[in-house]
Amino acid sequence: MRENKTYDELQVGDEATIKRVCTGNDLYVFAHASGNLNPLHLPGNQGEAPKGNEPETVAPSMWVGALVSAVLGNVLPGPGTLYRAQSFRFLDRVHVGDELKITVKVLEKLGGNTVKLSTVGEADVYAPTQKVQIEGEDVPELEVRRYRHFKTLLDACDGLPPLRTAVVVPEEPAALGGALLAAQHGLIAPLLIGQEAAIRQTARTARLELGDAEIRDVATAEAAAELAASLAGRGEVQALMKGALHTDELLRAALARAHGLRTERRLSHIFAFDVPGLDRLLMVTDAAINIAPGLEEKVDIVQNAIDLAQALGVEKPHVGILSAVETVNPKIPSTLDAAIISKMAERGQIRGGLVDGPLAMDNAMDLGAARTKGITSLVAGRADVLVVPNLEAGNLLAKQLVFVAQAHGAGLVMGAKVPIILTSRADDEQARLASCAIAALYQAKVGSGEMLADPSVAAE
Repeated sequence: MRENKTYDELQVGDEATIKRVCTGNDLYVFAHASGNLNPLHLPGNQGEAPKGNEPETVAPSMWVGALVSAVLGNVLPGPGTLYRAQSFRFLDRVHVGDELKITVKVLEKLGGNTVKLSTVGEADVYAPTQKVQIEGEDVPELEVRRYRHFKTLLDACDGLPPLRTAVVVPEEPAALGGALLAAQHGLIAPLLIGQEAAIRQTARTARLELGDAEIRDVATAEAAAELAASLAGRGEVQALMKGALHTDELLRAALARAHGLRTERRLSHIFAFDVPGLDRLLMVTDAAINIAPGLEEKVDIVQNAIDLAQALGVEKPHVGILSAVETVNPKIPSTLDAAIISKMAERGQIRGGLVDGPLAMDNAMDLGAARTKGITSLVAGRADVLVVPNLEAGNLLAKQLVFVAQAHGAGLVMGAKVPIILTSRADDEQARLASCAIAALYQAKVGSGEMLADPSVAAE
């Protein structure tokens, strides 16, 4: 219950105090509300600030000043108070993590319902004339969405040579623009394969600079996919990137034995999501290729995901095998597969990660939910990788993360001798860059010989 003091009730010497800890989210909200984007005031951006400024994130002085109004409007005089004038005198800087003590004190009653108070300077306010009591706070909640995991991936690519990438049929703006953007960031060296006239027309229409990008003129999408797969099989390119053709056209060429890209692994698609508020990159597989995988296919899907997670810096990925429930139920086949896969990982048939299942979505992602249900697991509540029971479930989960949870997603196909970058027309620039960064990091890890499992072993 908040209750104000009217002008008649106020006495010289009346005093009120609140305490507040400065957080990074406070500064992001203030930046949006004020339009002040000074990098000194944005956590993580101090490197962009001019030399000689303070190395820590500094709270804007007016954010500090705005806290005075919290005391005036809520406590003293309280609800109904209106500002007439305010002066500030700042004696020091506030940084993220500092606890602030904000005190106001009545100095003088000026008449006309006006009161002078000491703050971090002095304030003149119109004090309320009517008594008000307010119960609760009917204020909408705010959510600060930070996307920092994709930036970490891009930063990790610094110093890596561009990945020689065959971009297949880049004959529409999103496909061509994504490839050229990745090239500008030094992630890939694109080889554009398709109808040269169409590629150049797309560049002109979208006002894209082709620069010195090499173009191979090929008449059809099928022929472009075949050429790209052949070049990858001969080691002339290190990755394939989907352009304006159907996914199955590209994968059909990649799977053709004549090109030598097949391995002992089944191909599977892995989404990597930068989810606001989640402290780690989240991977979901398979939501794009394997419609209803059986046990053997799921083993490959899990191993592909572990390999990619390790390439992205997760030393021991936590893999949750999802189902509708967290107990084995013979009437739900996905729970049986999950239990078997978990035991296979325990026996070393799947390597490099901690694997557990079946897990429902809530206890795979939330420690509290797992504890409530009495689940003892190193994976529950800590999953880096979510393995879905089938493509339908994966597609629904992936789209919910993007369109409901506002996640940014990137994707890669694993299981061939080279990574295959799949992008969608709906992908934004950040997602396209992240997909290329993931491919570059994976290929760099494979080239270093550090992968626990070698997916490049040719299939019989």
